[in-house]
Amino acid sequence: MSTLGSFIWSIADQLRGPYRPNQYGNVILPLTILRRLDCILEPDRETVRELARTFDNPNRLKIEVKKATGRPFYNTSNYGFSNLLADADGLADNLADYLDRFSADVDVFEYFDFKKEILALEKAGLLREIITSFKAIDLHPKVVSNADMGDAFEYIIRKFNEAANETSGDHYTPRDAIRLLVDLLFAEKEADLSEAGIVRTLYDPTAGTGGMLALAEEHLLAQNPDANLSLYGQEYNPQSYAICKSDLLAKGHDATNIAFGNTLTDDAFKGRKFDFCMSNPPYGVDWKQYAKKVTEERDEAGPYGRFAPGLPATSDGQMLFLLHLAHKMRAPKDGGGRVGIIMNGSPLFNGAAGSGPSEIRRWLLENDLVEAIVALPTNMFFNTGIATYIWILDNTKHPDARGLVQIIDGTSFWTKMRKNLGSKGREISDTDREKVVSLYVDFLDADPDYSKVLSNDEFGYWTITVERPLLGEDGKPVVDRKGQRKPDPKKRDTENVPFTYGGSTAGRAGKLDVINAYFDAEVKPHVPDAWIDWAKVKTGYEIPFTRHFYRYVPPRPLAEIDADLDKQIAKILDLLREVEGDR
Repeated sequence: MSTLGSFIWSIADQLRGPYRPNQYGNVILPLTILRRLDCILEPDRETVRELARTFDNPNRLKIEVKKATGRPFYNTSNYGFSNLLADADGLADNLADYLDRFSADVDVFEYFDFKKEILALEKAGLLREIITSFKAIDLHPKVVSNADMGDAFEYIIRKFNEAANETSGDHYTPRDAIRLLVDLLFAEKEADLSEAGIVRTLYDPTAGTGGMLALAEEHLLAQNPDANLSLYGQEYNPQSYAICKSDLLAKGHDATNIAFGNTLTDDAFKGRKFDFCMSNPPYGVDWKQYAKKVTEERDEAGPYGRFAPGLPATSDGQMLFLLHLAHKMRAPKDGGGRVGIIMNGSPLFNGAAGSGPSEIRRWLLENDLVEAIVALPTNMFFNTGIATYIWILDNTKHPDARGLVQIIDGTSFWTKMRKNLGSKGREISDTDREKVVSLYVDFLDADPDYSKVLSNDEFGYWTITVERPLLGEDGKPVVDRKGQRKPDPKKRDTENVPFTYGGSTAGRAGKLDVINAYFDAEVKPHVPDAWIDWAKVKTGYEIPFTRHFYRYVPPRPLAEIDADLDKQIAKILDLLREVEGDR
């Protein structure tokens, strides 16, 4: 729990009355951002004002400010938290002036419509009180680290959403889950990432408040302080976008790398590829309202478009983000790319052969892009206790991993939290994380109770349609004009035939032989008059994760069960006797 976040939340209590709890964020979040930027600007404020008097051109001024302060943003106002309160009558106007005089890349306050809130606070007689409270907090990065600042933002967002009885799932991925994702994402490239002066790019299409980007940068710089990691992201929630962008501004990153908008309908980085991509997209979110635009893009882009492999049901768009990220990986000839994405269980198996989800899995597996899938513990997230999984994609797999997928059961590697936070009662401790990463690194040598390495073909199957003849009143098969038996729709059945049936290692190429072998052994002995409609054969892929880690637990001996029943019956009889005795 964030101590700073708790303190900021306490400031929100001053709004009680004129503001409802679900409106607190409209004031507290932008003021927290403003105070953070104000603390960063304060030491060089006079230098920037002098430069502003010398250079009228904004582009030239930005260059000169960067030379003088090392920062990519600036503010030329004569006001700041240090002197805003000096002019009591002009506080609202002076604060608005302060907002107006940020450099153009600081557009974050527009997404809160904050000038409207300034007038509302002044009308309610709260503006001076709130500014006084924020002036008392020192949010300079030397006092409040970027990690602590991120924790504070996410804490107060979650508190505001809880107060408004809303979900925080779109905003907040637990830090322990992100750290595991980051470790897995970078693990395969650790040696390369230690090189002096390396330059890499990292992209999150569902950036939220920037937690994933921040922890990924923290991880890389801890290993290699000389590394240069350029961060890119896109976010469709206005408040989250503003927080994410201001966080990157505070760290000195190029703020134009953070875009506002819906990634599925408007890819802000179209044509750009990245070394690393990561995301925790919303689960089970309906995308019907975007379906027309997404479908049009797929049809217009052709076989090389990001949604070409298939479209999931409009009731759940997380696989669209999976395709988007696969499309964003840097090409193998340019060094390749890796993806880490957290999703729930449905992308593993939803959809029958030939459906959109199955076709997406087919494309990923047949192109050998899936490197590993890790099952996380349940009760890991703040707004849901469902099972979740980390998928790792790589288009330049290590030679030993080509054609293979590692699945890791990490569901037992968790530590109970002292206090639940919403639905989150478990966390992945440093020790838990190390165990999971070790399983991933050990690969073929990992403990088979928790790790399996399977060929891509082990996830493929054919769905065959088995027909039986339609019989006439005379009991004989009805035939068409060509003398072919007509099928009876009521007796029609389907069977799923694994690529690996009978020990086949031929994969897709073994289609004819494997299906015939299956039919002869599993179907014909039971229904001799049946046949396969080859025109209806469909190829499907699913990842039956839990089946591979199923552990048979033998039933208790009957004598033991009977003994327990006898004990319970005896207790019940004793209680009945007590009741009878009281009468």
